[in-house]
Amino acid sequence: MLTVFIQWMGASLGLPLFPLFLRHRGGTPTMIGLIMASFFVAGLCTQFAIGHLSDRFGRRPILIVGLLSYGLASFFYALPLRADWFIVARVVQGASAGAIEVASLAAVAALFDESERGRAISRIFAAQLFGFAMGPLAGSTIGVNQLQWAFMATGIASCLASFRALRSDLGDRVQNDSVLPPIQWSSRIVGSLVAASAGGLMVGVYESCWSLLMTNHHASTFQIRLSWTFFCLPWVILSPLGGYLADHANRKMVAIAGTINGAVFMAIYPHIHNNHILLFLGALESVGTSLSMPSISSLLTQGAVDREFGRRQGLSTTSNTAALAGSAAISGTLFSVNPALPFTVVAICSMTLALSLPWWWRHAHGRSAHTVLV
Repeated sequence: MLTVFIQWMGASLGLPLFPLFLRHRGGTPTMIGLIMASFFVAGLCTQFAIGHLSDRFGRRPILIVGLLSYGLASFFYALPLRADWFIVARVVQGASAGAIEVASLAAVAALFDESERGRAISRIFAAQLFGFAMGPLAGSTIGVNQLQWAFMATGIASCLASFRALRSDLGDRVQNDSVLPPIQWSSRIVGSLVAASAGGLMVGVYESCWSLLMTNHHASTFQIRLSWTFFCLPWVILSPLGGYLADHANRKMVAIAGTINGAVFMAIYPHIHNNHILLFLGALESVGTSLSMPSISSLLTQGAVDREFGRRQGLSTTSNTAALAGSAAISGTLFSVNPALPFTVVAICSMTLALSLPWWWRHAHGRSAHTVLV
């Protein structure tokens, strides 16, 4: 949790203003979308391979290398370059962030029994979002013209997190010379990948267009930063409840409701022109997301063996990142046509995926094996 918190806090120091930073460096909305997408494309190309490596050699080396490379790439933004040059740094950061995500979630799945896994995963998500909430506030005194210093701080934070990971128990109980067991494919896994894709579509729009949307509504840089914090804090507060629901309630119903919740809010946002209301709605959306994410992740690893967790997480993050990349790549262009267009298109796509989940999960137990026995 501490390792993840440090890295995410550093990564979010300048993120809310990153599209504006790129615009200041000469980036068009289309270029901004492509730069944001390059981060996700890099993760897409590497995450399943990283999951395989974590099953093969352990989670600790993957996490440490990912943190160090993310930190080093962050220093690149201090250079006086035009926006298109930052694609290089975003590619390295994308591959590194994928390694961090896969290794940390695979470690949690390996360390905790299925009946406790939802609560454990919720704590990792809480650490991520708490770091994500604190980062924008910590960087609130930095404007767009000084954003390179926030990226420098990001690099330092990620390097510090890598040293903390050296002392962490990551469940590395693998035999490097043994053959990995095959992935046990089922409709439950496919449904989890569909849910991950729906979430990725929505996040891709937020990454590329949220700051631009609020700027069109004459929001200050402080309000833009605050909107990210308002989304994260309810998630942090309610994550224990989300973990409890994943372990004790019908996780299928919780996951479906949370995915539908996100699509509904996505459709609403571009039609709200009051920034104070947008802040409030963002916090409301976070409630549904915080309660559902542990259930989605628990369904993904339900029934898996220890040395399968990395590849399952790799598949999930690959699905999420593929949707993110596609969504981020086209959102900038759609926003140029009409600011409401990317939000509306993705809301329809995400809702369609959410409504297919009952079919994919029709044969899956909605509760953990421990709960079913009880």
